Amino acid sequence: MGTLDHRPGVKETSLVVRHLKLEGVDVDNQQAILDCLDHEFGIDDVSYDKELCTLHLSYDATHCSLEGVEELIRRHGADISDDWWTHLKDEYYKFVDQNVKDNAAHVATNYRKPPPAISSRK
Repeated sequence: MGTLDHRPGVKETSLVVRHLKLEGVDVDNQQAILDCLDHEFGIDDVSYDKELCTLHLSYDATHCSLEGVEELIRRHGADISDDWWTHLKDEYYKFVDQNVKDNAAHVATNYRKPPPAISSRK
């Protein structure tokens, strides 16, 4: 996929896909959650599976965070499921998101390049 296949602000290199089991989602707040997430900057795609009670979303981890997504879900009266598997995935997702953010901010160093003092003595 190229950069034109994603929404503005979403880069392929920092795109992450998340699947979160939710509790407290009903007919009233489901569409509100999806609409609110869909309009957030950095969100590429969002959907909800009613049968599995699972939110599927993909976003640019340099612009969005899972904490922000969870806060938005809580504001609409729902929450992340309270089972151990969802908690484990949630913590892993947060770790990976932070890693993506840190790697995007990292400036690579070229160790093969000669020091400035040596290159100027020609």
